[in-house]
Amino acid sequence: MCRFVIYKGTSPVQLSHLLTRPCHSIINQAFDSRLRLDRRRPMNGDGFGVGWYDSVYDEELGSQPCIFTSITPAWNNINLTRLAEKIKSPLVFGHVRATTAGSLSLDNCHPFVHGKLMFMHNGGIAEFGAIKRRLQSVLPDVAFHMVQGNTDSEWAFALFLSKLPDPNAKSFTWEVLRKAMLEAIETLNEFAQEAGITEPSLMNFCVTDGESVVATRYVSSRRDEAASLWFSSGTTFSEYAEGGHYKMTKADKRENIIMIASEPLTFERADWMEIKTNHMVVITPKMNLLLIPIIDKYYVPPSDPAALERTTEFAQEKGLLSPRESIPKANLPSLPSRWAHAVA
Repeated sequence: MCRFVIYKGTSPVQLSHLLTRPCHSIINQAFDSRLRLDRRRPMNGDGFGVGWYDSVYDEELGSQPCIFTSITPAWNNINLTRLAEKIKSPLVFGHVRATTAGSLSLDNCHPFVHGKLMFMHNGGIAEFGAIKRRLQSVLPDVAFHMVQGNTDSEWAFALFLSKLPDPNAKSFTWEVLRKAMLEAIETLNEFAQEAGITEPSLMNFCVTDGESVVATRYVSSRRDEAASLWFSSGTTFSEYAEGGHYKMTKADKRENIIMIASEPLTFERADWMEIKTNHMVVITPKMNLLLIPIIDKYYVPPSDPAALERTTEFAQEKGLLSPRESIPKANLPSLPSRWAHAVA
């Protein structure tokens, strides 16, 4: 199944430090996922995409993100390797794809773009064909005509756009993005209920306007775990040993870097924290990290004994769960106490 990574920092990062150099970069995960539980599709070889924003605004170039996509396997694209060594950005989206819906084409490669906005998805909308026409019927023209491909992910992005007060706005607040994301998920759940769909949908969505980032770890079920999602934060993300061994370091209380990923980019246990199922993570323009529960009929409060009874079989079957227990144990210290404050 798909994997994605998000980087937001106070300073630009060279794309190669996310995409190509780390021994467990998202590109290496595409063909050598240490945590993959899905043996049906051992590789994410159905294309890739990377999107980024210029670190300095140029009036002639505009504020829209730059996008590079290809249907070739990410690990076998020399142009990606060359670009990654020469491009820096403070906000990067990266995605590797294994097709579950939609054909193998450039139009279906994430991230999807509209104006200033970038959008990615890891998961799948159950029996999407049964609700596609219903979804299309509620879209305004600006959202309907945005769609170029035929994936459930891009139509979900169109639905998200329809929830914004103005999809063509020059700026958005994180509160506006958060509200639109919640309304899009709510609408997809309503359509599924109307169509009598009982299989859960896995909706790990992420969107950015170049300033804020909103991402979800969500499943439309009270008994199943969602597709895996992790975050890491600190002051520097750098190579500490030959062979692409990276780690996140925290020299002080500042959060210079925040990363969100379907699968950790390092094997340092202290680097990553798992985002709870049916929660949203927000990165504000000032680098504040917010973890917010998505409270609907599928939300199970931590105080409810059922919260401990969510099962992993569904997400594992889809190849979309990478539990902490699967991370190699070597050289992995215990979780530092600072995470308890980060997720309280």
